[in-house]
Amino acid sequence: MAQATTFSDVLDGADRLTTEEQETLVDILQHRLAEQRRNQIAADVQAARTEYQQGQCRPTTAGELMAELQP
Repeated sequence: MAQATTFSDVLDGADRLTTEEQETLVDILQHRLAEQRRNQIAADVQAARTEYQQGQCRPTTAGELMAELQP
Protein backbone atom coordinates (compact mmCIF):
# COMPACT_ATOMS: atom_id res chain seq x y z
CA MET A 1 0.00 0.00 0.00
CA ALA A 2 1.36 3.42 -0.95
CA GLN A 3 2.06 5.89 1.82
CA ALA A 4 0.27 9.23 1.53
CA THR A 5 2.47 12.24 0.88
CA THR A 6 1.85 15.08 3.31
CA PHE A 7 1.74 18.74 2.39
CA SER A 8 4.91 19.20 4.42
CA ASP A 9 6.64 16.49 2.37
CA VAL A 10 5.67 18.28 -0.83
CA LEU A 11 7.03 21.59 0.47
CA ASP A 12 10.26 19.92 1.56
CA GLY A 13 10.58 18.36 -1.89
CA ALA A 14 10.00 21.72 -3.55
CA ASP A 15 12.74 23.24 -1.40
CA ARG A 16 15.19 20.72 -2.84
CA LEU A 17 14.46 21.84 -6.41
CA THR A 18 16.55 24.40 -8.21
CA THR A 19 15.10 27.88 -8.64
CA GLU A 20 14.33 27.11 -12.28
CA GLU A 21 12.59 23.87 -11.33
CA GLN A 22 10.58 25.69 -8.66
CA GLU A 23 9.49 28.27 -11.24
CA THR A 24 8.48 25.47 -13.61
CA LEU A 25 6.56 23.77 -10.79
CA VAL A 26 4.72 27.00 -10.00
CA ASP A 27 3.86 27.44 -13.68
CA ILE A 28 2.55 23.88 -13.94
CA LEU A 29 0.47 24.25 -10.78
CA GLN A 30 -1.00 27.55 -11.97
CA HIS A 31 -2.01 25.97 -15.27
CA ARG A 32 -3.53 22.97 -13.49
CA LEU A 33 -5.49 25.21 -11.14
CA ALA A 34 -6.77 27.28 -14.07
CA GLU A 35 -7.88 24.08 -15.82
CA GLN A 36 -9.64 22.88 -12.67
CA ARG A 37 -11.44 26.23 -12.39
CA ARG A 38 -12.49 26.05 -16.06
CA ASN A 39 -13.79 22.52 -15.55
CA GLN A 40 -15.74 23.59 -12.46
CA ILE A 41 -17.25 26.56 -14.31
CA ALA A 42 -18.24 24.28 -17.21
CA ALA A 43 -19.85 21.82 -14.78
CA ASP A 44 -21.71 24.67 -13.05
CA VAL A 45 -22.97 25.98 -16.39
CA GLN A 46 -24.14 22.51 -17.42
CA ALA A 47 -25.93 22.05 -14.08
CA ALA A 48 -27.61 25.46 -14.47
CA ARG A 49 -28.74 24.61 -18.00
CA THR A 50 -30.16 21.31 -16.81
CA GLU A 51 -32.02 23.03 -13.97
CA TYR A 52 -33.41 25.59 -16.40
CA GLN A 53 -34.50 22.92 -18.90
CA GLN A 54 -36.24 21.03 -16.10
CA GLY A 55 -38.09 24.17 -15.05
CA GLN A 56 -36.30 24.44 -11.71
CA CYS A 57 -35.40 28.08 -12.31
CA ARG A 58 -36.63 30.96 -14.39
CA PRO A 59 -35.11 33.88 -16.25
CA THR A 60 -34.91 37.03 -14.14
CA THR A 61 -33.45 40.50 -14.25
CA ALA A 62 -30.74 41.84 -11.98
CA GLY A 63 -33.34 44.12 -10.38
CA GLU A 64 -35.59 41.17 -9.58
CA LEU A 65 -32.69 39.29 -8.04
CA MET A 66 -31.73 42.25 -5.89
CA ALA A 67 -35.34 42.65 -4.74
CA GLU A 68 -35.43 38.98 -3.71
CA LEU A 69 -32.22 39.41 -1.72
CA GLN A 70 -33.49 42.41 0.23
CA PRO A 71 -34.96 41.58 3.67
